[in-house]
Amino acid sequence: MQTEKVVNHIVNWLKEYATNARVNGFVVGISGGIDSAITSTLCAKTGLNVLCVEMPIHQAPSHVTRAQEHIAQLRSRFDNVDDTRTDLTPVFEEFKTEVFFDGDQATIDMALANTRARLRMTTLYYYAGLYKLLVAGTGNKVEDFGVGFYTKYGDGGVDLSPIADLMKSEVYKLGEFLQVPDSIMKAAPSDGLFGDARSDEDQIGASYPELEWAMQMDEAGKTESSFSGRELEVFKIYKRFNTSNKHKMIPIPICIIPSNFK
Repeated sequence: MQTEKVVNHIVNWLKEYATNARVNGFVVGISGGIDSAITSTLCAKTGLNVLCVEMPIHQAPSHVTRAQEHIAQLRSRFDNVDDTRTDLTPVFEEFKTEVFFDGDQATIDMALANTRARLRMTTLYYYAGLYKLLVAGTGNKVEDFGVGFYTKYGDGGVDLSPIADLMKSEVYKLGEFLQVPDSIMKAAPSDGLFGDARSDEDQIGASYPELEWAMQMDEAGKTESSFSGRELEVFKIYKRFNTSNKHKMIPIPICIIPSNFK
């Protein structure tokens, strides 16, 4: 990958889109992970206004530390970057007092995890409306179009997706070029939706390099019969997530009314 050319291409694309939309810049949720670090840095390089938003909800301390470290170094490098912190923990706790809990604990935990992501989306759009900004998505290609590892109308609710055509490995290459802090580069990827430091691999059962491989095999038309051992296990994991999360990756279904009914 020609990293510098990719970076310049994305930066120019972001700037052109924002200019045509007649907005002032971008708002990005900062999680302490590589994807939000890359996205916010690319937005900063446009020269347009960038608002970095921390939105902790019972967040793991390591995530908070990395997010603050990234914001501090980004502000030291770019004078068009500002930041704010919105503690959503009280909002989340109040929400829980107004809903009922029915089902097994795993189902409840997942519903609450997705609620966290949707509260953050709402917060980002509040600031976007306040300052006339676009919400920049932080999803990469494997997450967005491979396993669908994001929350519908949560972190999937964005105005534009600058790194959604990049594999996770390519995102890390951009991280080196863009001088993302080592603490973020070395941290295990995590969605931060459960109040602890569990990694994406813990939840999915496969690493991003493995998922990239599986995505490439699937796109090449390979089937389970082509693999054995760990490769077969990973391919099955990929296909399970890809199938169950397909609804996130396709347009919202529309019931088309026959013309003779109208």
